[in-house]
Amino acid sequence: HALHYGSQVFEGERAYGVVIFKSREHTQRLRKSCHYLDFDLPVSDDEMDAIKDQVLAANHIVDGYVRAFCWRGSEMMAISAQETKIHLAVAAWQWPSYFDPEVKMKGITLDISDWRRPSADSAPVHAKAAGLYMICTLSKHNAEQKGYQDSLMLDWRGYIAEATGANVFFLMKDGTLHTPTPHCFLNGITRQTLIDMAKARGIKVIERHMKPEDMADASECFLTGTAAEVTPVRQIGDYHFTPAEITRALVDGYADLVNGRG
Repeated sequence: HALHYGSQVFEGERAYGVVIFKSREHTQRLRKSCHYLDFDLPVSDDEMDAIKDQVLAANHIVDGYVRAFCWRGSEMMAISAQETKIHLAVAAWQWPSYFDPEVKMKGITLDISDWRRPSADSAPVHAKAAGLYMICTLSKHNAEQKGYQDSLMLDWRGYIAEATGANVFFLMKDGTLHTPTPHCFLNGITRQTLIDMAKARGIKVIERHMKPEDMADASECFLTGTAAEVTPVRQIGDYHFTPAEITRALVDGYADLVNGRG
């Protein structure tokens, strides 16, 4: 049923020094995603966390990426799926840092996608569900063909939503940090972590609807996500940014946090 109709949910998690960052929060979100798709995670939270640790240990992974996923099986070949078996799997692989710190601080470039994030009454937008990512794949492919690394997605109304697999933040010229309100996309665990970090550093964080033209008032920009961590951005379409002091502080602060140094 997952293959034919997209009934699969998943989590992406990172292990630093064998420890999965916010493992329980990811497990809880996986369970919520299952509920959005009208089934349940077939193990307890404690069992789920233990399985992830066992997979890391069995593969001798110290710093890695963990993918837990849950899906409906093949017992019913139809739209209805009440009698399908619920399957669970966990995979893990080595995942070192993507970039040298100095290379990373130069920032990546993003196109602006033609695909739009759907409204909350037209798709289970708060589930980390596989089917929701098809427009992300199409957006990223189109961006890469143009020479960009990723793509910024707007929502169905034309407001800024997120990148194809990461949330987005903008440091405005008045020193405040702005990020789109997650009405129709995931309120990422890394996103929430960065908001707390920024506030702890005395940075005012504003969550609001943002129009593309609001990017003209931003001096710095970065993405956040389990895989992306905190990734500086230097260009989105025709808008340009300079990764600088605040972005570097949050990049370094997040690295310290996940590695147990802060």
